[in-house]
Amino acid sequence: MSPSPPLAGRRIRAAVIGTGAIARGSHLPALAQLAAEGETEVVAAVDIDAGAVEAFCVEGGIPHAYTDLGRMLAEQRPDLVTICTPPTLHREQSTAALRAGAWVWCEKPPVPTLADYDAVAAEEGTGSGPYASIVFQHRFGSGSDHVRRLLAEQAMGRPLVAHCQTTWYRDTAYYAVPWRGRWRTEGGGPAMGHGIHQMDLLLDLLGPWSEVRAMAGRLVHDVETEDVSTALLRFENGAMATIVNSVLSPDEVSRIRIDCEHATVELTHLYGHGNANWRITPARDVPAERAAAWTDFGADVPSSHLAQLRGLVAAMRAGERPRSSGTDGRTSLELISALYKSAFTDVTVKRGEIGPGDPFYTALHGGAAGWAPAATPVAASATESTHARAAASTAASTAASAAAPAAESPGVSVGSREGSA
Repeated sequence: MSPSPPLAGRRIRAAVIGTGAIARGSHLPALAQLAAEGETEVVAAVDIDAGAVEAFCVEGGIPHAYTDLGRMLAEQRPDLVTICTPPTLHREQSTAALRAGAWVWCEKPPVPTLADYDAVAAEEGTGSGPYASIVFQHRFGSGSDHVRRLLAEQAMGRPLVAHCQTTWYRDTAYYAVPWRGRWRTEGGGPAMGHGIHQMDLLLDLLGPWSEVRAMAGRLVHDVETEDVSTALLRFENGAMATIVNSVLSPDEVSRIRIDCEHATVELTHLYGHGNANWRITPARDVPAERAAAWTDFGADVPSSHLAQLRGLVAAMRAGERPRSSGTDGRTSLELISALYKSAFTDVTVKRGEIGPGDPFYTALHGGAAGWAPAATPVAASATESTHARAAASTAASTAASAAAPAAESPGVSVGSREGSA
C-alpha cells in the first residue's frame, strides 16, 4: 500500500467517482465550498460514460475526465476519492483507491454485505491512514451534535425508550426500473436503501445495540426484497427501541424519538434536518432554567454532506481515523444484517453473532427460503449481463451511478440511488 502523501500546507486533491445526481447535487457542491475556503481541489472525475464525465468536468471546472479508475489513480494520485456509484461497485472501487494511497468517502449503503465491508477495512492503513468512511450525513450538524452531547452526559437522565421511523412512499413505477428490488443490484429493501440513515443516527446517539427481533414483508410490490420491516431493538445501556422501515407510506416522514428519564427528544424531518427539526420536551418537574439549557442548540448547522466532509478533511490533516469509518461505520450495516436474519429465520439475533460462516455475512437474504433470489439462468437477461460486466471491470473503470429515488429517470450516468435521502 502506498503511503498517504503529507497534507500540511496544501490543498487536498480529490477525485469524484460516478457523475450522477448525488455527485452533482451533494458531493461536488461540498467539495467546491471547501475549495473556496482553500481546503480542497477537485482534480479528476471518473465515469464509464465518457460524455457524462466530460460534461461533469466542464460544468464543475474539473481538469481531468477519465473512464478508467485505475488510470486516474495512477496518473492523478488523489488524496481523497469520493464514491457515488451503486453499492455493488463500492467494494472494488474503495479497495482500489485505498491501495493507491487515497482516503475514501463512499455513499451509503456502504457495501452489500458485512463480508464486503470487512474486505474494504482490511485494505485501510494504520496510524495516519488512509481510511474509508461512509456518507452518513444525518449524524452531522448542530442538532445531532447537541443531542449526542446531552445523551452522553445523561443530562436528561438515562435513555429508556426510542422509536426510529423511516416511512416513505415508492410507487410501482419506481420498482419498474430493472435493478430495483433485487438483492444483487440494490443490496436490500427499505431497511438497507432507505432506513439506514435514521437507524445509523439512532445508533450514533444511543450507542451499541445488543439484540434485535424483526419481521419483514412484501405487502405491495413484486420484488425480491422486502417493502416493509419492523424491529424491536435492545441497547447495551438497557434502552429499548422500535424500528419501522417502509416504502408504503403516502405521508412520508423520517422520525426519531428518545424518551429519557427527564425529557423526550424528537427529530422530525424527511431528507435532512436543522435545529428547527428537533424538539426537547422536559418532564413537568424539570426547572425552567435546566430545560432552557437543553433546548439551546446554538448556531444552526444543518445536516449535510458539507458538514461531514469538514470533519473528514480535518481527520485527514490530523492523520486520524474519521467518524463513520471502521467499527463506527460498520455498526448500522451489522444491525441491518441482523434485522434481516431475525426476520427471515424467526430468531432473536445478538450483536456480533454474524461473522464468517454465517450465511447472512455474505448475503443479506442469507439464502433463506422465500427470500433468496431464484437461481440465475445460464442465459442471463440483457440487464443482468450489463450489471455483471460493469461489476467485473471496476478495477479498470467505474460504472455509471444508479438512478436516484422516484422523481429521477434511470440512466447510465445518473447518481447514487440514495438521491436526496
